[in-house]
Amino acid sequence: MALDRWIALIILMICMAYGYAAFFTLDVGLPPFMQRNAIWPSTFPKVLAVLAIACALIILLGKSESEPKEGDIDYRRLMDYNLGQALLLLAMMAAYALMLRPVGFLISTVAFLTVSALVLGERRLQYLMPITVLATGVVWYLVQQVLGIYLRPLPYFLGTGG
Repeated sequence: MALDRWIALIILMICMAYGYAAFFTLDVGLPPFMQRNAIWPSTFPKVLAVLAIACALIILLGKSESEPKEGDIDYRRLMDYNLGQALLLLAMMAAYALMLRPVGFLISTVAFLTVSALVLGERRLQYLMPITVLATGVVWYLVQQVLGIYLRPLPYFLGTGG
């Protein structure tokens, strides 16, 4: 079985577990006033699980190619790829998740976007810094002001509440 089918199988199993949680466990403790809402907290996870399962099944059950193309990943030559970048990005994602509360959304997101772009090879800081600050500010505004979900913008020691 080709590498893309193995990955699709793994994604399918993860999405089935995620879908089970979304359909059967997320809405158990909803208060009565929320049960009458048209959209529940589990609506987006349910849609996401169904779409991801459908995509994984399309890849898994789709027609296979007879031989790999030139640009395909060769899992036998895995050490020829930039695994260091990929592993560093995964470690940075974990560090970002751990730093969101103590450091705040704005600082941790700007730092994560900047450092990850540098790891991936971007060197033009005169473009990178304004773009990361602007993107972080727009996302914070949309989540905080439009959706009404509180995101701690600054570190704990600045006393920003929450």
